[in-house]
Amino acid sequence: MQKGRISLMTFGRKHFGTILALAAVPCLLVGQAHAQVSSGNGFTVFTPNGPQPGVDFVRAKALQMPINNVPQDQIQAQIAALMSPPALGNPGASPGGAGNGAETPVFLGAPEGAGDDGMGQEMFGTNNHPFSTARADLTGLATNRNYPYRPSGKLYFKIGASTFICSASLIKRGIVVTAAHCVANFGKKQFYGSWQFIPGYRSGVAPFGVWTVAQAWIKTSYYNGTDSCAVAGVVCANDVAILVLNQNAGAYAGTATGWYGYGWNGFGFAGSQTHITQIGYPAGLDSASLMERNDSSGFVSAANSNNTVIGSNMDGGSSGGPWLVNFGIKPTNTGETDGTAPNPNIVVGVTSWGYISKAPKEQGASPFTNTNVWSLVNSACTSIPAACL
Repeated sequence: MQKGRISLMTFGRKHFGTILALAAVPCLLVGQAHAQVSSGNGFTVFTPNGPQPGVDFVRAKALQMPINNVPQDQIQAQIAALMSPPALGNPGASPGGAGNGAETPVFLGAPEGAGDDGMGQEMFGTNNHPFSTARADLTGLATNRNYPYRPSGKLYFKIGASTFICSASLIKRGIVVTAAHCVANFGKKQFYGSWQFIPGYRSGVAPFGVWTVAQAWIKTSYYNGTDSCAVAGVVCANDVAILVLNQNAGAYAGTATGWYGYGWNGFGFAGSQTHITQIGYPAGLDSASLMERNDSSGFVSAANSNNTVIGSNMDGGSSGGPWLVNFGIKPTNTGETDGTAPNPNIVVGVTSWGYISKAPKEQGASPFTNTNVWSLVNSACTSIPAACL
């Protein structure tokens, strides 16, 4: 495959031409007879009003990533980002919480392999962007069941009769953030359905249970296809979605797992540069059975709808996984001082797109702003306040 092809982590189909058009995705509005879709104030929300079809935890396929054009010169793009940071407004962040760690394990069945149907993986690629990809889930240790890893998880959902996977993470007790392309078909006014979030997923086991979705929120511009996109439906300004979970036994998932904070308008960035820790379940690594971690510098690319670009070896299935600044357990200062924006475990993006070719090894994420993630969370919390307490 040519280096110049990039991919939405969309699902298996043949790739014709340079850009993979989302319009070609054969998706359906799942459970249309038992759901309500409403729009207002720039947002569109999907609310299931009845039982949703069950998902297939064993034979689920990775939702492949959207496909972007290779920028002309990534070295020059990074220099340009340093010289001209975007004006995004005042940065801000909402803090996370560690949770109590109580487990309610459910065995879902060992996955057969989430193969991404021809999508290539994305260390140092032809775009000269260094990174480090390794298992976040340290087999033999309960990494997946400890904070700050456990708010990340695997997201199952239905498109028509088939089950697919993305990645996602908690940013409130009952609020999950993922990519809009894991929720709806860009520009087609079609939602997917039957979302089930598995925090801390490991090899067919759900240590904190399985969580269904009460509402799915996206920007109306993504829903109807008017979003600002450098590549239509792929590299966009608002590939961000919020899912409000249902309670299990009167509690939300974050009560046990905790949740990440989230930032907007360039929080944690110095100009247009930052350091990103990416979490996800890519099909090309351990068959999406284990949580994976990637660490890389990130820069804001003006040519790519102000998307943040990192080096990464993840692929389909990692879509919607969190991009965090200051990841880890914050140390106690004993003679040192904090730098600027020291808040730990702040999500500032989610995996949105990557390349079909294995060579570039880069991925992108829509910017988190006060007009997408901040407003989406506020709208969801206004609709179902208990999820945000």
